[in-house]
Amino acid sequence: MANGPRNGSGDFLKTIDQAIRKEFDANRRVLAFDEYTAFLGENPARHTRGSSQYLADMMDHFGSYEPAGKTQPERRFRLFDSPVDGQAPKVVGQEQVQNQIYRALKTFSRQRFNNKLILLHGPNGSAKSSIVHAVMGGLERYCHEPEGALYTFNWVFPVERYTKGGIGLNVYATGQKEPVHSYAKLPDEEVAARVPCDLRDHPLLLVPQEQRLAFLEKLMGQEAARALWDAMPVYLTRGDLCHRCKQIFDALLTANQGDYRRVLMHVQVERFYLARRYRKGLVTIEPQLHVDAQYHQLTYNRSMSALPASLQSLNLFALTGDLIDGNRGVIEYSDLLKRPVDSFKYLLTACETGSVNIGSSIAYLDTVMLGSANEVQLDAFKEFPDFTSFKARIELIRVPYLLVTHEEEEIYSGQIRQFAGDKHVAPHAAWTAALWAVLTRLKKPNSINYPPSISAIVSNMTPLEKARLYDTGDMPATLSPEDRKILKAAIRKIRDEYSNVPYYEGRMGASAREMKSILYDAAQSTEFPCLSPLSILRQTEEFVKRVTEYDFLKQDVKDGFHDSPEFVATVRTEYLNRLDREVRDAMGLYDSVQWEEFLRRYIQHISLALKKEKIKNPITGKLEDPDFALIEEFEKIVEAPQDTDARETFRQNIISQIGAWSLDHPRAPVVYARIFPDFWRKLEKHYYESQKAVLTKMHDALLVYGSAQDDPNSEGGKLARQTIANLVSKQGYCESCAKEAISFLMRQRY
Repeated sequence: MANGPRNGSGDFLKTIDQAIRKEFDANRRVLAFDEYTAFLGENPARHTRGSSQYLADMMDHFGSYEPAGKTQPERRFRLFDSPVDGQAPKVVGQEQVQNQIYRALKTFSRQRFNNKLILLHGPNGSAKSSIVHAVMGGLERYCHEPEGALYTFNWVFPVERYTKGGIGLNVYATGQKEPVHSYAKLPDEEVAARVPCDLRDHPLLLVPQEQRLAFLEKLMGQEAARALWDAMPVYLTRGDLCHRCKQIFDALLTANQGDYRRVLMHVQVERFYLARRYRKGLVTIEPQLHVDAQYHQLTYNRSMSALPASLQSLNLFALTGDLIDGNRGVIEYSDLLKRPVDSFKYLLTACETGSVNIGSSIAYLDTVMLGSANEVQLDAFKEFPDFTSFKARIELIRVPYLLVTHEEEEIYSGQIRQFAGDKHVAPHAAWTAALWAVLTRLKKPNSINYPPSISAIVSNMTPLEKARLYDTGDMPATLSPEDRKILKAAIRKIRDEYSNVPYYEGRMGASAREMKSILYDAAQSTEFPCLSPLSILRQTEEFVKRVTEYDFLKQDVKDGFHDSPEFVATVRTEYLNRLDREVRDAMGLYDSVQWEEFLRRYIQHISLALKKEKIKNPITGKLEDPDFALIEEFEKIVEAPQDTDARETFRQNIISQIGAWSLDHPRAPVVYARIFPDFWRKLEKHYYESQKAVLTKMHDALLVYGSAQDDPNSEGGKLARQTIANLVSKQGYCESCAKEAISFLMRQRY
């Protein structure tokens, strides 16, 4: 019994050992230089990519798609759908930013040189850092894939019995008959010293520049090699070894009297993996002041004493620092412009030449540089005398706040359970926060920016109508079918109206960080049993009083835009509309299909009336006039105009709207509630006006619900219980927030 667990543990460790060995061999973790050249020949284009092409290929590797339900769809990369580091939520929206980054990377690749720093700029909390970290997270995953393999090299020096005097001339080990062709795979006890390349340089740089093209021609044929050579990064076609590796290379070449193959015996090609945690090819530079790269002399330790005599006389320096750690991957300059300008002037040279001076040497880099900055810092930087020089070396990519409500809602939906703690989360909580945030970010369209055919339409839009237009493409209810077509065609123009001005749409407004603060505070309120829209609206009312703390609360109100306090009332009304429909359905007093049928029959009969046609009676088979009684009943409920000409126009517009819907949705069934939401609301309101007595009884029952005065068998008590039960089972409410929502609706509407 005592040996059981120990043996079981040993078997398990053996299984792990076998799995790791198998993976190690399959991934070709360690190769001799000859083995690497054969591996290189299998897919030369993949193994000679620069960092920018590697990043673009990584984005392609995870795939892309066009998101459904967007008014202006744009390709979205799946890379940004994955949680960053497995913890942080995905990047919501920002497809335009994703595509701009991708285009910049492809441009660098075509130019064969990363000659600019990509600077993401936008207001605080607009997901700039999240975008960069998503890229880094994707690189970490991609580099473990076969197509994402990256290689560098080390210098390996064997123990003395291989070298007879320590200068690495012999190829036979003492006591061995077989020659040793490479020291790359010697066991650790046979290695006296291993010197890595600090910059993780590409193994191809070990082939002298003068022979590099000829080497590739021999490997893959002249025509293919020259085509590849013209696409390879300058880093590989004109580059050379780092200072220390060049010293070692030259010393070994001299010691071996020009025998290049004996130099390569000391080369161990090693696969490496990008890792943000360990600063391997993925480095974030914070805005604190320090030098981004340094060098220091290698200490004379046991490892140094084991080097061949030809190397012990060299002053070998080690390169360290952020730029060195980030080579062959990505360097992120977080809040770049918070630093004094002099502290990053070296980036001008680094971007222009791909190199940086470090002490007595020059380090040549192959890295993608990404930075972030908020708009206030960028505005100040543009006033700097040297901005023009920097602008030529910076690719500016704007990252605004989201302007689409369902995207903003997705941000909070993924984290709202965390905000709520032990509280239940009521339906529409995330949507409430999202709609208010989006409304604070919108700008009023300026009629002078539009042609006469649409200027009046856009200038009369309310903030809520603009938010709906961006979110679902819904048009203002008052528009005629012709105006709807004109507005639909102009959506992109409306979105781009302020794209070329400093105070663009999405620069000002409530950030996701501020909304999360509101959600946290709402969850802690003792006034509400759940994290509900009502608790969020109450907390938002308190938030908008903090005018001195937030610039967007200080903006002048312009025709309803920038009116943050009024937006609370707007969202409350929209919430009531949603709640109204849910409670009506939950009450079960009617089947919503009847309204769809009523609308369908009305439209059928006005169509016949307009065309002056008759309808066949399905029972008698006789042709009869349209049902004018039904038509008049419907038009009275929806408050149609009574004037004959106006009524005729009203009916024509309805038929035109159905035609427009059918053109926009060629294979979709007609859904009258979506085409005529105002009619739907008026029909429902009319019905519930006739049910006020029943609703009053239910409201009275809710007031005493659960108390000694509660009568579960009364008409109001039964209806209250039925409604609450349906809200809980079908809509995701709990009993507390269901009762709260119904009471709120009854007070406000009935």
